[in-house]
Amino acid sequence: MTTTLPGFKNAVHDAQQTFRGLLEALSHPGQLYTPQVELDAPAGLMPLCAAACLTLFDWETVVWLQPTLPVAVQDWLRFHTGTRFTAEPQVATFAVINDAFSLPNLKLFNWGSAEDPEQSTTLLIQIEDFSASNQQTLSGPGILETILHSPSVPETFWQQWRENHRAYPRGVDCFFLSEGVIAGLPRTTQALSAMQEL
Repeated sequence: MTTTLPGFKNAVHDAQQTFRGLLEALSHPGQLYTPQVELDAPAGLMPLCAAACLTLFDWETVVWLQPTLPVAVQDWLRFHTGTRFTAEPQVATFAVINDAFSLPNLKLFNWGSAEDPEQSTTLLIQIEDFSASNQQTLSGPGILETILHSPSVPETFWQQWRENHRAYPRGVDCFFLSEGVIAGLPRTTQALSAMQEL
């Protein structure tokens, strides 16, 4: 059974290391980080994404899982974190995506409010790599001048992201996770395509 798969091998150390990587990634958007965590993740979750879930989720969080994820992922997360799940993305604290090219419109998630922007959804988006052709130039807090960023997500994501950024302080925050690599994209970050820079 999936629930017999262990969680962290060293719960305290691995959770601290993963949290440090997540914090660094969100503090320095577009930078690539490689937290070293050993974890046997269930099918559908990359080890680093599974580690992020174990670090961030608990009984107070509400999680939306992309329907393309195996049911076993929900069983594993419930067993190890006690988190609750929802079928409605607009009420989720976190969302886990395993197919970025069928990611719902960012508008469907919780953007928080002007009074409580921290109530918005944080997206954990699993991707193939960081070598997509639709490269973006990022700027904003935590970035010295600009940085190039190219996670493998569709162009429609960046169109939606620009609207998300304009809604600040409302809006979602994102983590991109590939095999062993993580990058953060907070709502404070502006993203411009090569065409927009001309």
